[in-house]
Amino acid sequence: MIKLDIVNRVAGATGIAKSKAEVAVDALLEGLKQALERGERIELRGFGVFVVKPRKRGVGRNPRTGETADIPPGKTIRFKPGKELAH
Repeated sequence: MIKLDIVNRVAGATGIAKSKAEVAVDALLEGLKQALERGERIELRGFGVFVVKPRKRGVGRNPRTGETADIPPGKTIRFKPGKELAH
């Protein structure tokens, strides 16, 4: 499913124009993105939880040359599905 599919479903379920549905979907996605950038936890009951977790430093390997490369510490996003979705 891509963003256009989501826009079409929102427009179909609500009866609003696709242009307005696209604005609503964009606003939702932008809000989620900003919350994750701030490190906030996003809980959508019946769907799941998005959490920002720290990622440790590591060592990677270039598959072509076999050279090792340091991977700096960072953050990653984890998703845990809700009970209804995990079936």
